[in-house]
Amino acid sequence: MSLIDLESIRAAWQRIAPVVKQTGVYKLDLERVRKLGFSVGESLPEIWLKAENEQPIGSFKLRGAYNKIAGLSEEELKRGVVAHSSGNHAQGVAYAARARGIKATIVMPEIAPRIKREATMTLGAEVVLVGPASSERIAMADKLVRETGAVLVPPYDDDEIIAGQGTCGLEILDQLPDADLVLSPVSGGGLLSGIATAVKLSSDSVLVWGVEPELAADAHQSFTTGTLTEWPGSQTVKTIADGLRTQSLAERTFRHIRQYVDGIVTVSEEEILDATRILLMATDIIAEPSGAVSLAAALFKTEALPRVQKVVCVVSGGNLDPALKEELLVAED
Repeated sequence: MSLIDLESIRAAWQRIAPVVKQTGVYKLDLERVRKLGFSVGESLPEIWLKAENEQPIGSFKLRGAYNKIAGLSEEELKRGVVAHSSGNHAQGVAYAARARGIKATIVMPEIAPRIKREATMTLGAEVVLVGPASSERIAMADKLVRETGAVLVPPYDDDEIIAGQGTCGLEILDQLPDADLVLSPVSGGGLLSGIATAVKLSSDSVLVWGVEPELAADAHQSFTTGTLTEWPGSQTVKTIADGLRTQSLAERTFRHIRQYVDGIVTVSEEEILDATRILLMATDIIAEPSGAVSLAAALFKTEALPRVQKVVCVVSGGNLDPALKEELLVAED
């Protein structure tokens, strides 16, 4: 199994350009954060936010999904696609499938936020619900592929998916060429793999770290021990960051991460919620908890990260449950 190269990511960037938005990067006003009453350090680096919530589906997942589906043959397109997802990949595949005029069936957990289930169906996909563990989603998706002949569009374990996600890394370097450190959420590892590959094959000086919830820290454990580790679904489901509940990296993403990633740090549930609240109150960016973990690390885990001048936090998604949004704002009041 070989690693993807920079040309694959550049080709993906061209392929997805008609559909996928080049999202903005915005500097976080730390003084405003402090004036709002949040306790953050005085010696923080510049923090910039890569706003993937600006994508048509509200998350980075459209990059990989569209790159994969746009590369299918006419015969494969006729068979339709199947995917499994807790929400954002579901919407990415549904959006890409609609753009190509093909059928999409998405396997989602029953506990997926209603906003994500409804958005997926609104985009025209058929949704099949299963239990909470990622292993249950994978098993059902494989079953549907066998029964229907549809093409599987994995959420992360695929070279075209990784290349598509890597386009986010190319954009960061183009927009902020003097960045020192990029922080990316990590779950199954597609986004972190793609960004790290794009950055490291383009620059010798920029560091790339992954960020993961403490309650779903299988990637951190795998990276630290050098051995691919799987956590039980009963454990990873405990994190508020529903998009980061995957139980294990894939062998493919693990190899990319070991080759190109400089480190992985974990954040607590309180830190994730504080970062989500800060984005709501101090910026124009709406982030779901999964998308706020990178900012949580930049604000609250400076002792675990390299000392740098300029950090880019990938805000991977903005599909925030309305009830949680209200809860966060009420709690701050």
